Amino acid sequence: MSLPPSSDSATPRHAVIASAAYCDGRRIADVPIAEAGAWAAKEGHFVWIGLWEPDEALLMEVKHQFGLHELAVEDALHAHQRPKVEVYGDGLFMVLRTAKLEKGGLVMGETHLFAGRGYVVTVRHGASTSYSPVRARAESAPQLLKHGEDFVVYTVMDYVVDCYVPILDQMAGMVDELDAQLIARPPGMAEIERIHQLRRDLERLRRNASPLLEVCSRLERFDLPMIDPAIRPYYRDVQDHVIRINEQIGSLREVLSFAFETSMILATARQNDVTRKLAAWAAILAVPTAVAGLYGMNFEHMPELHWRYGYPAVLAVIAVVCAGLYIRFRRTGWL
Repeated sequence: MSLPPSSDSATPRHAVIASAAYCDGRRIADVPIAEAGAWAAKEGHFVWIGLWEPDEALLMEVKHQFGLHELAVEDALHAHQRPKVEVYGDGLFMVLRTAKLEKGGLVMGETHLFAGRGYVVTVRHGASTSYSPVRARAESAPQLLKHGEDFVVYTVMDYVVDCYVPILDQMAGMVDELDAQLIARPPGMAEIERIHQLRRDLERLRRNASPLLEVCSRLERFDLPMIDPAIRPYYRDVQDHVIRINEQIGSLREVLSFAFETSMILATARQNDVTRKLAAWAAILAVPTAVAGLYGMNFEHMPELHWRYGYPAVLAVIAVVCAGLYIRFRRTGWL
């Protein structure tokens, strides 16, 4: 039975993306869900099924084929789980959080992974890129795919973690652009809202990436079902990637904090500069104001009131004093 192409764009929601049987590291047949359990029971075979937001009926069929635990199936049906790995008998249930950037904002999705002797089932919810490259990568390395289910689990985990890297690269570009804007001019409401959004997205990404350290540690160090010793070092490689991603997230958060603090310092400096200029001009304008106020009191006996050159002399004094103050303020950097 031939299944639809392994492409999200050509596959309707609640559908099987791919369902194939493998033996000796090679894909031997596309199999329907109703026959997947029989193929998984064959010696040296395993079935790899990819689902995209399946409905309850489809998940119940998969549960029946492989004897999946009902609690794990319930988690996969309703989603909204934190990254984790749980052991149910001889099988594993793993939750991974996927991410995409849409319209400059971070959108999170989930991948639920069931693995046991003879089967690997991935269930995707929400934002996620196609897993077709994961399957193609695994099938291009038959010597490694011979290891079976545990290598497929590693391949899926590695792909999810690697998808964080281009997202962080794009966010790093946004942070650098925002940093340059904040230094060039005081932050407005748009910049402040952008800083808040970026910090929130980085925190969400960190919160969903950090638990993978514990997941990788359990897969590498503990005696879990269907995880061969030869594959355990591969999970250490995924763990190293997660550590680097967490470090990059922390670095970007610090850059945003420093950029905002720097912009606040620059804004304060600009405000102080404006305040000094206003104070200097106020001091200069106080001279003619004071003199005009003195002569505006209309006393009968005032100095130079009846002197022919009194008015030009007062204006000259005002001009000289104002010019002197202007020169003094210019030298001290207030103007």
